[in-house]
Amino acid sequence: MSAFEREIGMSNGSFASQLKKNKTIGLDKLENIIKRYPDIDLNWLLTGTGYMIKLNILEENDRRFYKKLDKVEENPDLPLYDIQTTAGIIYLFGDNENQKPVEFISVPKTSNCDGALYVTGDSMHPLLKSGDIALYKKIFNLQNNIIWGEMYLIYVNNYGNESFFTRYLKQSERESYVQFVALNPDHQTIEFPVSSIKALALVKGFIRVNSLF
Repeated sequence: MSAFEREIGMSNGSFASQLKKNKTIGLDKLENIIKRYPDIDLNWLLTGTGYMIKLNILEENDRRFYKKLDKVEENPDLPLYDIQTTAGIIYLFGDNENQKPVEFISVPKTSNCDGALYVTGDSMHPLLKSGDIALYKKIFNLQNNIIWGEMYLIYVNNYGNESFFTRYLKQSERESYVQFVALNPDHQTIEFPVSSIKALALVKGFIRVNSLF
């Protein structure tokens, strides 16, 4: 209250005292309030009726608010890649300027995805089959950002042996190792050192592609 009193040129405690006694504060003080707070509606200030803030200010704030919502809810087109080689995956998860998407797709609620990739192999069957589309988000700083039990696209270089997997990641009993777990029982669980994971992307969703031909 004291800060407000200083803003409108009143001594400390005088405004509160006038309120308690139900007295006016003077025309000069009202003018100071209007000058210092131009958004306040004059009719509300004098009579206590209507809106405290001028309607045009409220409408402008509403427009700004809804513009922000529209921006958040936008669904940018995702680049869709069809990559058949491990070398292609390296470029995709690194500097993907060297990779050209086959097309762009629009999927609702995917504003936090980096792209989409055609799945190859059957390691995650029946959840994912070859030809389905995985929506992914690149992961950096692997030591702190792996969510155990989630599905990932993983590029591994283990002593020069390069591989690409679509797997669930689980903690290994061996220190500094990770388990790559398939959904298809025909694919065994394998382990790699965390240091061998050179690129990682979280699978945030997938699109089932059914074709009769």
